[in-house]
Amino acid sequence: MPFPLPLPMRRALDLASVCMDAGEVPVGAVITHRETGTIIATSANAMRTNHDPTAHAEILAIRAAAAALRTSRLDDCDLWVTLEPCAMCAGAIALARIARLYFAAPDPKGGAVLHGPRLFAQPTCHHRPEIHDGIGETEAGQQLRHFFASRR
Repeated sequence: MPFPLPLPMRRALDLASVCMDAGEVPVGAVITHRETGTIIATSANAMRTNHDPTAHAEILAIRAAAAALRTSRLDDCDLWVTLEPCAMCAGAIALARIARLYFAAPDPKGGAVLHGPRLFAQPTCHHRPEIHDGIGETEAGQQLRHFFASRR
């Protein structure tokens, strides 16, 4: 029997599935309170829907969490996302002071956490979240492969 996914990652994967149906790259994000696990914000990619190249799931979730908590510092929060964050999103995660980052699928082409610039390993990065990868990787990878295969 497979180990059940933590609720925030399950929710992020469900959000990714919904945005895929809307023609968006399937990426979902959830921000939770670090100690209670309460969901503070959720989002999915909306670049095409919003006509905004910065409308990545992580950015939208960070904006929503900051607004809900009325602070720019999310140091009591964890981010759950279905794909390794890009450089823009990793930068936003550092600036928001997210405590822990959980992501499902790696992104060898566009990722900036374990791949590419490895932003959090740079000496100029002022905040490094605790990183946990591979949570829900199989399902997230299947969503992404299905999405891109249907476009080819």
